[in-house]
Amino acid sequence: MPSRQRSQRVEAIVLRHTNWGEADRLLWLFTREIGKIQVVAKGVRKPRSRKAGHLEPFTRVELLLARGRDLPIITQAEAKDVYLTLREDLVRVGYAAYVIELLDRFTYEEGENNSLYRLLSETLSRLNSEDQPAFGVRYYEVRLLDLVGFRPQLFHCVNCGEEILAQDQYFSFEKGGVFCPRCGKNEPSARPVSMPALKILRHFQRSRYSEAQRARLSSAVDLELEELMGYYLTFLLERGLNTPSFLRQVRKQVR
Repeated sequence: MPSRQRSQRVEAIVLRHTNWGEADRLLWLFTREIGKIQVVAKGVRKPRSRKAGHLEPFTRVELLLARGRDLPIITQAEAKDVYLTLREDLVRVGYAAYVIELLDRFTYEEGENNSLYRLLSETLSRLNSEDQPAFGVRYYEVRLLDLVGFRPQLFHCVNCGEEILAQDQYFSFEKGGVFCPRCGKNEPSARPVSMPALKILRHFQRSRYSEAQRARLSSAVDLELEELMGYYLTFLLERGLNTPSFLRQVRKQVR
């Protein structure tokens, strides 16, 4: 929060928290007004704390922050959406943890980003209400890459520049986009990608969510995209993600 302000009201989504001191918690938030920040919730671990239930991960909350010596301090908290349906389904919880981990890994404390905040908030709402949660997650991955500056090239070969045709292609994590069949065969970093999967990615990249919903995401294409995007995101981050393995274990249990 700006150093001259004594207090500031913000809307935020709780990304994660950790215990701090005897009764406090340190929280990482993504706010609508000032982007990603760390704050302190004093006394929140005490049994009678009124703020505790408002500050759980992936809760959308309105906060009043006061300037502290090192970090802002939460003085008021009111949950705006706790996504109850989402929390009752372990698969949806896994997806929610995944989208939050992605945002957390790709962002720094660098100021307001309303578009990212809106994307995260809308994605959690979709996970809470829609019948096919994977659809919203695949859309989120594509839009997140746009907003953090890693938009892959999906419409022209990144090697020869030729327009991509309606056939199976190749995707290179290192080059950040699609290779045509001729160039892809000679590119060590390229891996095959089916045309149905590529069509979904292209459709998501150029469409609002209401338009994107016209597409049908089959289970086979979803699995292909989950693997493809998983490798690509890990490559960009230069480290593995924690939540995909948890999500795989949960899905095995519910089958």
